[in-house]
Amino acid sequence: MKAMEVRLNVNGEAKQWTIAPGDLLLDVLRREGYFGVKRGCEAGECGACTVLLDGKPINSCLMFAAQAEGADVLTIEGVAHGSTLHPLQEAFLDHGAVQCGFCTPAMILNAKALLDRKPHPSEEEVREALAGTYCRCTGFRKPVEAVLAAAGAKR
Repeated sequence: MKAMEVRLNVNGEAKQWTIAPGDLLLDVLRREGYFGVKRGCEAGECGACTVLLDGKPINSCLMFAAQAEGADVLTIEGVAHGSTLHPLQEAFLDHGAVQCGFCTPAMILNAKALLDRKPHPSEEEVREALAGTYCRCTGFRKPVEAVLAAAGAKR
C-alpha cells in the first residue's frame, strides 16, 4: 500500500494523518475515533455520514480523505462546547427529535449549516436541509420542530 499524508483541521484541531490514496474520508474519520460519523448506505443516499467541510454538508462516504487536504471538517463531536450542548442539540432533546440516534448527527450538522447561513429559515427551508438525511424513526416532524425552535431561540 502506498501511503500519503493529509493535513486538515477536525473540530478546530490541526490533524496530520497517514492515509492510502483511496481511503474515504468516512473511513479515516472513524479510524481516528470520530464515531459520530455513521456508515450507512455507502452510496451517498442516506446522509448518515454527513460532516461539514468548510461549513458545507458533504457525504463523507463519497469523498476521498486526500480531497480534504487543508480543509476544516466538523463532525458531531465538535458541535458542543465542552460539556455544554449546542442549541440545536438541546432542541433535538427537548423536542423528542432523537429516536435511535443513528441519523441524528447528520441532521444536526445539516441544520447547523442551514442556520449558519440563514439564522431564521422557513419550515420549507428546514425540511429541504434535512431531506438529504434518511430517518426511519422520527418522521421528520420533530426534527423540523427542533430546528425551528433553535432558530427561534437565536432571535
